[in-house]
Amino acid sequence: MLDFAIFAVTFLLALVGAVLYLYPASRQAAGIPGITPTEEKDADPFETMLKSLLRYQSDSGNVSENLMRKKMYENGVTNSLRSNFALLLKLSEELLDKWLSYPESQHVPLCQHMLGFAMKSVTQMVMGSTFEDEQEVIRFQKNHGTVWSEIGKGFLDGSLDKSTTRKKQYEDALMQLESILKKIIKERKGRNFSEHIFIDSLVQGDLNDQQILEDSMIFSLASCIITAKLCTWAVCFLTTYEEVQRKLYEEIDQVFGKGPVTPENIEELRYCRQVLCETVRTARLTPVSARLQDIEGKIDKFIIPRETLVLYALGVVLQDPSTWPSPYKFDPERFDDESVMKTFSLLGFSGTQECPELRFAYMVTTVLLSVLVRRLHLLSVEGQVIETKYELVTSSKEEAWITVSKRY
Repeated sequence: MLDFAIFAVTFLLALVGAVLYLYPASRQAAGIPGITPTEEKDADPFETMLKSLLRYQSDSGNVSENLMRKKMYENGVTNSLRSNFALLLKLSEELLDKWLSYPESQHVPLCQHMLGFAMKSVTQMVMGSTFEDEQEVIRFQKNHGTVWSEIGKGFLDGSLDKSTTRKKQYEDALMQLESILKKIIKERKGRNFSEHIFIDSLVQGDLNDQQILEDSMIFSLASCIITAKLCTWAVCFLTTYEEVQRKLYEEIDQVFGKGPVTPENIEELRYCRQVLCETVRTARLTPVSARLQDIEGKIDKFIIPRETLVLYALGVVLQDPSTWPSPYKFDPERFDDESVMKTFSLLGFSGTQECPELRFAYMVTTVLLSVLVRRLHLLSVEGQVIETKYELVTSSKEEAWITVSKRY
């Protein structure tokens, strides 16, 4: 808990600093720290944070514009997943074949494999066939790693601005990512393709070029890391809680039988969704978010003015014993209770408040688990202790190792 508290305080200072740096006019007008006043009510809190930290300054828009963009994001996620389901299944089966080839005693570097899987999946489903070339994926992963590590650390502890070398590496990596996105956006404009990727929804929407670039950058950066970490933590918990893995296998077997994994029957995996919700909660996958206060609020005797940037310590709320009985227990069945799911939704982890990057990650992880658990026992490595590292997305401090054995 101390690690999380230190992260949360450091993050708050860095985010407010970024906001004041970017929006000095807002500070002068309002007299309080905050982003340029808007009427938005439905802005993605993850987008709010990343735009501040990346120092993007495009106008957020009014209520109707934000609702339009939210709908566009939802359609983009839905259409890219539907259009590329066969690709996602293929990539999942490739990883399965790789694990099936291992002897049962071999230790599998879970974080490494999940990051690689997420990079291949997200780049092709978000940005298209350019990333069928593995070298392009490797280049993207390298630049993504440079940018994300500085967002998660360099901005927070102030070390980025103190190092000329690191700052240049960060700026070069960000420039290369933007160059790739600009090229893809230009190629997709005014043309029809057999497969629909996420960027197509942005290109076809009523957005200017800068908004398309920023939105596609935010979604690409966040989706890769959220998907990778959700896959990693889900497998980690399944190796630790054998009864949960057994119930998940039974559900997968009941739904699919000997048949193929399809978009239609994947929606029937209710227990799998509970496993993923509990993974997000227990791992505190996104431990902090930020959102503009759209109306004046009050906590005890304290007034929160409208248009104040509010930091949500989700890592604390997600393990509050008054809301979650036995909060440190991994218990997917707690989500049988509709009121629990409603609370989870209000926090932005499910339902209409769910951020598009997490929605995307839920589906990718569901397909992957369906393929893996159907054929493999996922096993923990005896004596391994996985320590948590809190950043914008929670990860393990070191590599997490597992072993696998064949079910048949």
